[in-house]
Amino acid sequence: MSEISKAEVVKRPKRAISKKKKKKSPTGDMTIVEHIKEFRRRLLISLAGIIVGTIIAFVWYDYAIGSIPTLGNLLRDPYCSLPAEARYAFSDSDECRLLATGPFDPFMLRLKVAALAGLVIASPVWLSQLWGFITPGLMKNERRYTAIFVTIAVLLFVGGAVLAYFVVAYGLEFLLTIGGDTQAAALTGERYFNFLLALLMIFGVSFEVPLVISMLNVAGILTYDAIKDKRRMIIMILFVFAAFMTPGQDPFTMLVLAISLTILVELAIQFCRINDKRRAKKRPEWLDADDLSASPLDTSAGGEDAPSPVEMPEPVTPSPKPQASEDASISYKPGRIDFGDVL
Repeated sequence: MSEISKAEVVKRPKRAISKKKKKKSPTGDMTIVEHIKEFRRRLLISLAGIIVGTIIAFVWYDYAIGSIPTLGNLLRDPYCSLPAEARYAFSDSDECRLLATGPFDPFMLRLKVAALAGLVIASPVWLSQLWGFITPGLMKNERRYTAIFVTIAVLLFVGGAVLAYFVVAYGLEFLLTIGGDTQAAALTGERYFNFLLALLMIFGVSFEVPLVISMLNVAGILTYDAIKDKRRMIIMILFVFAAFMTPGQDPFTMLVLAISLTILVELAIQFCRINDKRRAKKRPEWLDADDLSASPLDTSAGGEDAPSPVEMPEPVTPSPKPQASEDASISYKPGRIDFGDVL
């Protein structure tokens, strides 16, 4: 054996030792271990996105980004927009500031605000990971729903938070001026930001309710017929929800949240109606029939089971019997064999 052939023999086992990647199941089926690994991977990606968003928000809290003001000033503006007589001034200047009662309050407050703002900034990341983990069996033609779901969810959450940001000034004015001239509000940064961030989160999460209704309808769990006659009960539940969930309990904020949710839920109900009508056109009737009952016949004009005219039958004429020739006939008498006829 030559030296070249020996080298080839030595190299062959190394080439044979190669890990083959396990092909993913086309139906999305996974074992328990694979589900745990998938959950861990998506959780780490979500946490990484939230950490990056928190770092961005922590820097943005005290530094403006271009023409965008700092995050601290944005969150403080609703309080500073109140009348000067409704706020307690700690100095002779007209500068609007919040009160800190502990040495670590400014840092902890900045970290808390940055964490919640980072959660909002990273919402496209963790929402896409959540949707991807819940629906692992989507086909290629159905994966576009992931982008649509994440986009609508982010827009609804941001829309709810923006609405709460503009509403909070009216709620604070009602709550802080109700004492008249006998009281002046001296809010600490912790109490004010807790109130503001809670209101932003409640509005943002509440605005996801119509999306949940629409996705349940797309999945075939919730139909339009099941909710079309329950509008009064749904509106009452939304008003009760707004009354209990708003942190300030002021009537203006409760009405804005309840009316906004009522409009969005009505839009979701109309989406369910249109989607069910579209689905009914594409779905044949025999799929809804019972397994033990026969499907109805399609006897309409042009249908598969429509009756067709019967043509007149042609008359049948008997054919003449053929006459057998004398030479072809062989006489046979039982009990006697005529060898002459055979030969």
